[in-house]
Amino acid sequence: MINVESYVNDQWVCPGDSAQVIVSAVNGEAVARAGSDQLNIAAMLDCARIQAGPALREMTFHQRATRLKALATYLNENKQHLTELSFHTGATQADSAIDIEGGIGTLFVYASKAKRELPDDHILLDGDVEQLSRHGTFIGQHIYTSRQGVAVQINAFNFPVWGMLEKLAPALLAGVPSIIKPATVTSYLTAACFKLMVDSKIFPAGSMQLIVGRPTGLFEQLQSQDHVSFTGSAQTAFELRSHRHLLKHSIGFNAEQDSLNSTVLGEDVTVGSDDFNVFVDEIYREITTKAGQKCTAIRRIMVPHAIKADIAEAVCAKLTSVKVGHPKNADTEMGALVSISQREDVLQKSELIAQEASLLTTAKPLESTDLDTSIGAFMRPRFYLCDNPDAARHVHNTEAFGPVATLMPYNDVSHAAELLNRGGGSLVASVVTQDPQFAKAITLASAAHHGRLYFNNSTSASEATGHGSPLPHMTHGGPGRAGGGEELGGIRAVKHYMQRTSLQGSGDILSGIGNCYFPGATQIESDVHPFRKTFDHLQIAETIKVGPRQVSIDDIEHFAHFTGDTFYAHMDEKAASANPFFPGRVAHGYLLLAFAAGLFVDPDPGPVLANSGLDGLSFQKPVVAGDSISVTLTVKSKKRRNSEYGEVRWHVQLLNQHKEAVASYELHTMNAIDAA
Repeated sequence: MINVESYVNDQWVCPGDSAQVIVSAVNGEAVARAGSDQLNIAAMLDCARIQAGPALREMTFHQRATRLKALATYLNENKQHLTELSFHTGATQADSAIDIEGGIGTLFVYASKAKRELPDDHILLDGDVEQLSRHGTFIGQHIYTSRQGVAVQINAFNFPVWGMLEKLAPALLAGVPSIIKPATVTSYLTAACFKLMVDSKIFPAGSMQLIVGRPTGLFEQLQSQDHVSFTGSAQTAFELRSHRHLLKHSIGFNAEQDSLNSTVLGEDVTVGSDDFNVFVDEIYREITTKAGQKCTAIRRIMVPHAIKADIAEAVCAKLTSVKVGHPKNADTEMGALVSISQREDVLQKSELIAQEASLLTTAKPLESTDLDTSIGAFMRPRFYLCDNPDAARHVHNTEAFGPVATLMPYNDVSHAAELLNRGGGSLVASVVTQDPQFAKAITLASAAHHGRLYFNNSTSASEATGHGSPLPHMTHGGPGRAGGGEELGGIRAVKHYMQRTSLQGSGDILSGIGNCYFPGATQIESDVHPFRKTFDHLQIAETIKVGPRQVSIDDIEHFAHFTGDTFYAHMDEKAASANPFFPGRVAHGYLLLAFAAGLFVDPDPGPVLANSGLDGLSFQKPVVAGDSISVTLTVKSKKRRNSEYGEVRWHVQLLNQHKEAVASYELHTMNAIDAA
């Protein structure tokens, strides 16, 4: 039997006398003992706030991302025994892959996104600079900095590994240590993965701690810099969110909780079509994967009246033939629920649904002789038909957290959206259709009620990730019954563990804080052409000013004929003069960019390896023949990409002979890094 230990202040703590015995979902045999008495919560919080927090915050975003990738690699290389443990939870090999490999994959995604989207710095700039004064001497900028507290992460039983890692990744990237509280019934799998992370020694001591059992006294000792993230039932979320201490100290609370997720078949889909089959397959997958124990699983199914019977027949045919069996067996398509008590809860909720709907699936016995339902939490899928969904109540309010779903007909697109919204807020609603107008109508009528809208059809099905698959790139959460919070969502999730602050001051002050040049800040005149400097030797605000170059009518006409851009504003004086934006014939905007490059580019081989693009191009004032342009090129920011090169972003401004702004943009170059 596994003794599931807590991890407190860099020490393992054995289960106490009141520890709970956890049994296998498959055969009822004792698997583990879990639950520690009287954990030193104060020591945990001190370890996180005083020891781990400063060590994490000392690293830049990129340094944390590098360690996160190393952690993902380590887990990927040492995950074999996690799958073996996962069978005891009732999960099949495929279910375990979603949990274990999906969790590790989430770490890889976050590490990659952080390297691409976050600076190699400690401060994250948020949005564009705000001009707060006429002459630009007083400006504003929003920033994010790491909270100086601890992230308390309370996870559900159904994804013991992924549930932990999807919260941990953004917290670590934000520089915030975590205290992880898994659901006790599957804590032995969470703890096994957690032990690997501790053994890796990749993150500073105290960055991750583990509470197995009741976290008695934890909430009472949290402070305003701390944050709580919860996944689980709506009732538990309500109780935790309402904790007096959390409310009194305005402690952040994010909830991802159960919801009645739905799917809709478009009016354009015909019986037997590829889209029809995509819809049926999606329903089957969502009912049987993890034995329906997913917060995103399909619970309600809306289809046009005319093909209600066809959908019912097709779904029933697949569900009645599903192979329910021991999770280890290669031919098993659906394993067990997590426990006998969970199955009993599902059956009780199913009886409420049965008051308003008829059972379509047959209740034939399980085939395998080794499946003893008195000790193993096995059950067959239950598929219901509610013919009068408008009058129903339980169907729209009751979630049986298992292999249970209800079919219901709709009249038209507005009726389908109305039924969708009856769920009171969900994590995800899906729609199978080829009709963009049907999709738009559903979006306008229903998007406000769902955290995610997933559209699929035969065109996208081969690459679509699935109705029930939250992705680290996209928000996972939802309004109303779904908790009103959000997890994942790429860098959005990192910001949950950070504080947004508005900075106001001069360009020099804000540039110094943000390690980024802002217009109005003092420019540093370059001693040599900055294109002759390596990435390491360039300074923020380093500047050259070049020009002028006069623009002639011959330049404009040559560019027009050479490129084929003979737009009338460049070629027809009378037509151009009639345009309210132009005083007459004007130079092409791209001609000005080409002339600007001709003024500031150093032509010889050197540290600049490539021009990788530009952002924020805008033209402020037209240039006519006879005008002259000058260019100011300033190092705006730098980001190291690898050991060979880094990205330099340049603020480029074009002025005419009257010192009036003509154009501006941000130029990106890849510059060589000094050899070690």
